[in-house]
Amino acid sequence: MATISRRHVILSGAMAAAAGLVPPVRLFATAAQPRTKVSFAVPPGACDTHVHIFGDPQKYPFTPARAYTPEQASVAELRSSLAALHLDRVVIVHPSVYGTDNRCTLDALRELGSRARAIAVIDANTPDKELDEMARIGVRGLRINLTQAGVTDPAAAIKAFQSIADRAKARNWHVQINTQPRIIEAMTPALTASPVTIVFDHFGGSQAAAGVDQPGFASLVNLVKSGKAYVKVSAAADLISTKAPDYADVIPLAKALVAANPDRILWGSDWPHPDSRVLPTRKNTDIAPLIQTDDGMVLNLLAVWVPDAATRHKILVDNPARLYGF
Repeated sequence: MATISRRHVILSGAMAAAAGLVPPVRLFATAAQPRTKVSFAVPPGACDTHVHIFGDPQKYPFTPARAYTPEQASVAELRSSLAALHLDRVVIVHPSVYGTDNRCTLDALRELGSRARAIAVIDANTPDKELDEMARIGVRGLRINLTQAGVTDPAAAIKAFQSIADRAKARNWHVQINTQPRIIEAMTPALTASPVTIVFDHFGGSQAAAGVDQPGFASLVNLVKSGKAYVKVSAAADLISTKAPDYADVIPLAKALVAANPDRILWGSDWPHPDSRVLPTRKNTDIAPLIQTDDGMVLNLLAVWVPDAATRHKILVDNPARLYGF
């Protein structure tokens, strides 16, 4: 058999992309891997509660309505990252670029087996038998991504939440919400009255520069304090702060949330760190390179936010085990 060189593959792929035969996803792109060693003892059973998988677009096509086009990020690369961080468990969150086509997320869940759980995205047309199969293989919640959908009207946000809350409740799942503090504040009565548990992504969409007095943050804290909601202290380096390398401006937010209720805090990396921004200079079909975030450094921030090892054990092990059923 003739040997096919890397150069030949690159040239062939480039020619095919130019001809329109395959989406112009950069070949051999590498998702971020930790560069800094973890500085504290990560307990057995620790979990990264927020990662995504982006598969081969020929097999898993993106929705035309997506906000951005990510590079690929494989299960093998995820395994490597988890190993470097000494994390035994992981939660795959279905990304917005696939719409309600959960195949990439579910295939990754099957490949990872019992160490993994997943959060799916559905609509009114998703049949119950599909949800039953999701539950069987490890889906434990449903996500509404209000931020990527551009939903800024509280009434629309509440409607989106209520449209899936009953289906989540029927399977003892939670509803995961990606939004902003002021929307959380407006949704609070509806969320409090709902029978389902709530999980907020990425510090509830808070911005570190705005501090703990930013509009809506108190409502987020109160929902966490009451036990009604979990919050992920996730994506600190990509979405919450701009002050690299120590992201010191995140400390007040993290400490306020942990102090409110350490039993409702989750840690997540947001690996492989997609650049989901909507930019005037970039079409949604242009490749948005993955951000090369150092997750070793980001995980080390947890020891700054939470110096107490017993509390970190709750955040990394106990809380995700309870919520996701590990």
